Amino acid sequence: MVLDEIDHELLLLAKEADEALQDEYKKIEAQSFKASNKVLSAFIANSVSYSDFADVNGYGDFDPGRDKIENIFARVLGAQDALVRPQIMSGTNAIYLTLSALLKYGDTMISLTGDPYDSLQEMIGLFGSSSQSLKAHGVKYEQIDLINNEFDEAKIVERLKRNDVKLVEIQRSKGYSHRKSLTISRIASVIRKIREVNKDVIIMVDNCYGELVEEKEPCEVGANICVGSLMKNLGGGIAQTGGYVAGDENLIKMVAERLTAPGIGKSQGANFNKNNEFFKGIFMAPNAVKNALKTQVFASYMLEKLGFKNVSPRYDEERTDIIQTVELGTLENLTNFAQGIQSASPIDSFVRVMAAPMAGYPFDEIMAAGSFTQGSTIELSADAPAIAPYTLYMQGGLSFEYGRLSILLALSKVKKA
Repeated sequence: MVLDEIDHELLLLAKEADEALQDEYKKIEAQSFKASNKVLSAFIANSVSYSDFADVNGYGDFDPGRDKIENIFARVLGAQDALVRPQIMSGTNAIYLTLSALLKYGDTMISLTGDPYDSLQEMIGLFGSSSQSLKAHGVKYEQIDLINNEFDEAKIVERLKRNDVKLVEIQRSKGYSHRKSLTISRIASVIRKIREVNKDVIIMVDNCYGELVEEKEPCEVGANICVGSLMKNLGGGIAQTGGYVAGDENLIKMVAERLTAPGIGKSQGANFNKNNEFFKGIFMAPNAVKNALKTQVFASYMLEKLGFKNVSPRYDEERTDIIQTVELGTLENLTNFAQGIQSASPIDSFVRVMAAPMAGYPFDEIMAAGSFTQGSTIELSADAPAIAPYTLYMQGGLSFEYGRLSILLALSKVKKA
């Protein structure tokens, strides 16, 4: 039994955590209730029917279920329209699809959050020699770094006054950086500043890991477009593939035509019996996000009390995504901790994880992911680039009870390593 393998002192600390974290858990549950209201209202407004689960193959013409899924996503995300397809295989794919649709030769994009996530760097053309990178297609790239976890609003405003920037990109989650993730209020503030000097620039938000964590979404505070993966929050741990792009109707049309073909856009694209999965995924998403947040808050408390370095966010800090980080100092510690997470997983608990090359990433990666769906980060998982200071990034947890058990078992194994 798993409980028999957990260190007794950790069980005592977990009992202390249960008492100390009640207020944090109540905040998470209150937000989950609001998100559930938003999702259920979207289902009712769109008159979802059992017939909407029908399998549509081939070209995928005339799929009312697919259309309702996209209407629901748009409503939940506060957007005019959405594209939700199994053909979008990941968050990185959704981002590349969107940027390549909206940016043409000679256009300039600016990252307002400094270095992009590792898997986006080759896509942009910051390293590697891909003939399909944005830079290879003549797109100009610039970035403005954050200052003490805040947007450099003065520099952003000054740069955008020149009116020669087509798109600005904001990465809501910290990714593999050591900054804090960006709350919706911070994103709203910089959007207001941008609109004071430039009403035309496209504002895009990488929304991965952040959906339903806060009361509002980026499009509800002025972003033109946002993107994400269904193997994260909005898939609810049920969707086995897929991604979304949501935003202004004219921009979604452009992205849809990039996915399919000009003149076809959203009207085609078979969902291959995924409608039920996508409906159920977003329906269960508020609960999945709630459990992931409670799992990571619990992990944060335990890590802080056990003396681990640079635990972020702290257990009582405001959260805007489902990611928890801890600095481990050495590759050995990183490997041991990741192995602890892997060995406490329901799937592939017997696998020994180690750092290795991974397509699209500039450094060796270590990944612990004993998940039912490969790459599903709404399920409890952990990963990291194998470089100093060897920070591990944990996320997810479909069930707080399972997540709590896995964190305790992982910590027990790390303690013995």
